[in-house]
Amino acid sequence: MSLEILRGGPLTTVQDLGRSAWPDRGISRCGALDELALSWGNLLVGNDVGAAGLEFTLGPASLRLDADCCIAVTGTDADATLDGRSLRPWWRQRVRAGQTLRLGAPRERMRSYLAISGGITVPMALGSRSTDLKARFGGLEGRALHDGDRLPLNPPVALPAQALGIRPPDWDARVRVLPGPEHDDFSESARAAFWASDWQLTPQSNRMGYRFAGPALQRDRGDELPSHGVLPGVIQVPPSGQPIVLLADAQTTGGYPKIGVIIGADLWKLAQLRLGGRLRFVACTLDDAHAALRQRRTALDQLRNALHGR
Repeated sequence: MSLEILRGGPLTTVQDLGRSAWPDRGISRCGALDELALSWGNLLVGNDVGAAGLEFTLGPASLRLDADCCIAVTGTDADATLDGRSLRPWWRQRVRAGQTLRLGAPRERMRSYLAISGGITVPMALGSRSTDLKARFGGLEGRALHDGDRLPLNPPVALPAQALGIRPPDWDARVRVLPGPEHDDFSESARAAFWASDWQLTPQSNRMGYRFAGPALQRDRGDELPSHGVLPGVIQVPPSGQPIVLLADAQTTGGYPKIGVIIGADLWKLAQLRLGGRLRFVACTLDDAHAALRQRRTALDQLRNALHGR
């Protein structure tokens, strides 16, 4: 079984939930930027949440499958069609061999995901099938997909005949943030501006990190920091004073001061913020972060149980 990429679009890659076991070796996590969308799509088609699917950035893109199976398109509003007929997002749909799936350019947000029953079975690399564009490994030859590429598929999972769907998660331009280790090194006015400002996403952004424009954030302490470990969600502030949010493909070490960390339950929102869009950082506590993560896991468990009739 395989799928053929007819039109690769601006940036289409194979992604799962990434490789988190190798930061001490300098290996980036990678994986889907909107983990929630990929996880829910996988559950809809009977896969484990970590099965490999496709991440589409902006679009348009199209592909053809050579076997009957089930798919789910999640993420943003991609105006997906199957042989020209509209496809409901966030629903499980049956596809016949030879049908063509097309995704249009999204109207509002940024990334769409395709989950396929059985999952994409490109070779595992360090425990993941995710594409590392920077290091050029994983996925298909460590690169974005091109027109004419073929991807191998596992046999589809046996599923009930009826189509099933879920309500997509609400999106808003507010992300919850824990104060970072160097939060109090910034001036009082800088800290106030960080929490009170609407930050605009600049074109100098990619899967490694999002750069935001707004008031310059200045530190009271000007001493340099030694290089230290960092993770996706960390908000660094370089000498320009304009914050950078590290994402899935980010390096594993850095030396810029960390004013905050976006909580794991809200990182998916970054994946759907358009260039030029604005967001607001909202302070929260560690208890809030743990509660939000539990709530997300509960929602996934409820979906899994509902799909299995439990």
